[in-house]
Amino acid sequence: MGDTSQLIQQISIYALPVLLAITLHEAAHAYAAKRFGDATAYMLGRMTLNPLKHIDPVGTVLLPLLSLMMGGVLFGWAKPVPVNFGALRNPRVGMRWVAAAGPLANFIMAVLWVLLLKLAIVMNNSYSEPLALMSKAGININVMLMVLNLLPLLPLDGGRIVESLLPPGLAYKYSRLEPYGMWILIALIFTGVLMPLLNPLRQLVYHLLSLFF
Repeated sequence: MGDTSQLIQQISIYALPVLLAITLHEAAHAYAAKRFGDATAYMLGRMTLNPLKHIDPVGTVLLPLLSLMMGGVLFGWAKPVPVNFGALRNPRVGMRWVAAAGPLANFIMAVLWVLLLKLAIVMNNSYSEPLALMSKAGININVMLMVLNLLPLLPLDGGRIVESLLPPGLAYKYSRLEPYGMWILIALIFTGVLMPLLNPLRQLVYHLLSLFF
């Protein structure tokens, strides 16, 4: 019974931060794509703050629940926003900004959660503890989603940014690695290599956020 109530408490703390993190991340991709010339996501209704449009049953619901139950790092993903890079006015520059929009949205959300954490501490009333717990969850989720997506691995956002910066010949060769990208990511997770790879950037982001605190 204790484990069940603890899990329910964890879900109540993490539900809103997770939904906001994935929704605004994907909506930011859709907005950037439309801004740079591709309206595919917009026409498919993905340039929206409705989380139901972005939820992936496995990546957004099942995996985060399993992560909470096992007590590990919260991990998951949303339904990818469709982008036709060929339709962008300047495909290489557009690709870079479309890819960067998601992690940038997560950084902005992390900053906002930091400000809410400050508010929770200042309020010092019955709402302070729940708001503080939710704010800490929001910070951690957004930092994790940001640094994970900045891995220079296709189809992640970091991989798209690298592809957009490489000379055309190298970019084409690099793009051919995309079918293996998720398998590489899974291998990094199960071998325990992923977190040591992400930790330096995570610590840097937490340091930047501490400037707002």
